[in-house]
Amino acid sequence: MDESYSNLPTSHLLGSVPAVVDEKKKTTNYEVPEANLQIFPPTNGGGGGRAYQAFGSPSGGDEQPSSTNGWKGVFNVSSYTQYFNVDTDIVIERIMSSLNPLGGNFFRKIETNPDLYGLLWISTTLVFVIALLGNFATYLMRKQNDTSTSWSFEVNYVNLAACAVYGYALLVPLAFYFLLRYLGSNASLVQLWCMWGYSLFIFILSSILLVIPVEILRWIIIILTGVASACFVSLNIKSYIDATDLMVVVVAAFVLQVALALFIKIWFFP
Repeated sequence: MDESYSNLPTSHLLGSVPAVVDEKKKTTNYEVPEANLQIFPPTNGGGGGRAYQAFGSPSGGDEQPSSTNGWKGVFNVSSYTQYFNVDTDIVIERIMSSLNPLGGNFFRKIETNPDLYGLLWISTTLVFVIALLGNFATYLMRKQNDTSTSWSFEVNYVNLAACAVYGYALLVPLAFYFLLRYLGSNASLVQLWCMWGYSLFIFILSSILLVIPVEILRWIIIILTGVASACFVSLNIKSYIDATDLMVVVVAAFVLQVALALFIKIWFFP
């Protein structure tokens, strides 16, 4: 009985449809030529980037923007981020080194990671310190001679301080850079800016002492400050160029630093 039923043809049964095989579709193609798979969640991190990334496309993190290369990088803010890659401990260590004029190894400390943080913030702090304390010191000196003198803030001190400090901190290292390159030294402009920027920190400390209304004491303070800062700059320049035939460069750096100290005393703490 079972064998007779199993041998019956099934093509005439209801719902039975014979398979139709197309000769042209015997092979199955599992490839999708225009597939554009997406990866989720995004792999590029921040919310400011693309929301999705095409599968197999190169990662955006491995490519450097072309705008940072060549002269275009001068006008791109991201080109300067590497020169602000310092933390508080590094900045404090470099400030303490600038207060040691006989150290003479500042360029070795900043060789692998020179920064412009000191140049920017120390210069800016010095501008406002000498403008504010210069006004206050002038008031105290006038008060000694005339008790009826009233307090008045000289706004031009800020403009003069900004032009003098920023101009000195930017142009003097730039001039020494071109001079050293001309004389055959392999100088780095960023390292020179970094060294000169930290050399200005001692003037912030001395400006606080220059408020004391004793003229002879003021001159002693500013001369000691100028000599200490000049020794720091000149000795580091000497170790940087490592040549005895360029002593004129060392002397010029010393004289300019002392001249800056005298300028601060004469114009802001008369």
